[in-house]
Amino acid sequence: MIENEIILQIGREITDNVDEVYDATGKYVLPGGVDVHTHFALPMAGTVSSDDHYTGQKAAAFGGTTTTIDFVSQDCETLTESVEAWHQRTDNLAVTDYSFHMNITRFNKDIGKEIPSLVKKGITTLKVFTAYNNRLRLQDGEILQVLRIAKSAGMLTMLHAENGDVIDLLIEEALAAGNTSPVWHARTRPAWGAVEASLRGCALAAQARAPLYIVHMNAAGEVDQLEYARSKGLPVMGETCPQYLFFTEENLDQSDGAKWICSPPMRSKEDNLRLWEGLEKGTIKVLSTDHCPFFFEGNRPIIYENEPVMIPGKELGKDDFTKIPNGLPGVGDRLPILWTEGVQKGRITANEFVALNCTNPAKIFGLYPKKGTILPGSDADIAIWDPNKKVIYGVGVAQHRTDYNLYEGWRLTGYPEKVFSRGKLIVDGSTWYGKKGSGKFLYRKPFAEIL
Repeated sequence: MIENEIILQIGREITDNVDEVYDATGKYVLPGGVDVHTHFALPMAGTVSSDDHYTGQKAAAFGGTTTTIDFVSQDCETLTESVEAWHQRTDNLAVTDYSFHMNITRFNKDIGKEIPSLVKKGITTLKVFTAYNNRLRLQDGEILQVLRIAKSAGMLTMLHAENGDVIDLLIEEALAAGNTSPVWHARTRPAWGAVEASLRGCALAAQARAPLYIVHMNAAGEVDQLEYARSKGLPVMGETCPQYLFFTEENLDQSDGAKWICSPPMRSKEDNLRLWEGLEKGTIKVLSTDHCPFFFEGNRPIIYENEPVMIPGKELGKDDFTKIPNGLPGVGDRLPILWTEGVQKGRITANEFVALNCTNPAKIFGLYPKKGTILPGSDADIAIWDPNKKVIYGVGVAQHRTDYNLYEGWRLTGYPEKVFSRGKLIVDGSTWYGKKGSGKFLYRKPFAEIL
């Protein structure tokens, strides 16, 4: 029973004061998905990611996800100004509930003093980078200071783990040798850089005695390092993304290889298998998407909600892989793809599916039990899931505002039938009822759970 946007009661016979009844016979009733890694309307490489908070959250909802967390860029002089700027570009568009992480891409004493004030703004997570020299990267000593400050404020630090120095050197060498095709994006960002940066992040977290969350794990060795750190009792956690479970560097070597360019890049089949093992064993606690879509051919319009849309995309780097915007669509794909490839194929159980996509992210990021579960008192974010529905998937089914899909032609079994956001029906089959501005910003709790 749902009342005033909240799950009021769970039982076998609920008949009092019922206005509407939805029949879920033969279906699963799941908590709405929680995707803690999205990039909506993110400026990059002379363009912007093609989904904003409306179109991206719409796509998410059609895939069964009802909560997203985006990243605030440190564009302004103060963190407060950066957060306010992100609210201005988001609040009137959001159609489902959302929150923010804060990127820390430059650091000094004043920024360090300001970080704890983010908690009152509902932001309890920080992201740091060991790559993107002279743009996003902090030095190790600065990351150590961020970890210390975060711990004292009850915040969690997130780490993008690659080796920026090695990447810059390899890119310079590749371009000098005339190697400009998309596959060189992967070849200039070797897996060993991610592996050593992950271990370095764990070591810094150990020295700061602070929790750490490694984002978009993509290499087998990262799972090894995460297992090692956790075996030492360190409060370190990690996520991976669907693209790293299925695709490899070979996809970037195709004629349309730019479609698969993201950072970190695709790896090998051995990496795919080790990441699956990390999910199956519970070493990796979360599946997110790192949703950051760009058009493949941004000089050709698509029709979105009956209007032509054309946004510059991956064609910007047709002659130079370094100019291809890094990112992929995925926020709507995550649940249907993992249900077919994970639950239907016996790799994970339905309960493990919910833990990875809903409950664990809600707990780790200070949203539980408001989000990520079906309990009395929780928000009524619900997906009625048809485990037997068969779908031939692709860009014609997914609702992302872009012109391609990584899973084109995949045959899926299991798909959401209806999706509710705080008790309001927003997806009914192929019908959309969501409204811009109806999503609420979520003020997240400090000192969230370490799983």
